[in-house]
Amino acid sequence: MKNKNSKSNRKKAKSAPQKPVQQPVATQKDDAATVKNNPSNQENISQSNFVFGKKNYLFMFIGLAVIALGFILMAGGGSDDPNVFNEDIFSTRRIHIAPMVVVLGFAIEVYAILLNPNSDA
Repeated sequence: MKNKNSKSNRKKAKSAPQKPVQQPVATQKDDAATVKNNPSNQENISQSNFVFGKKNYLFMFIGLAVIALGFILMAGGGSDDPNVFNEDIFSTRRIHIAPMVVVLGFAIEVYAILLNPNSDA
């Protein structure tokens, strides 16, 4: 009868040769630590933390406010009594003006995303 443990031990002994260990290469963390310690780069690091600039966020908040205004203009016009129809739901404000205000708000949002914050225009 064969010993199963002896075969498995032989397989372990015949494993592939080990690759030589390479010296560690400088990682991004090491580079980042070097950049952070350099005072001349402190301004560049603090400015590059956000995806958008101050102008972008300002226009985004304006766009959100315009969108909210459009939805507020759409509100109302309903009736408390389900048996009574209220014609105010079809007013010009709710059908024409409010949707245009919402679309304008989304256009402002697109502009805010595409705006280059580094341009001096």
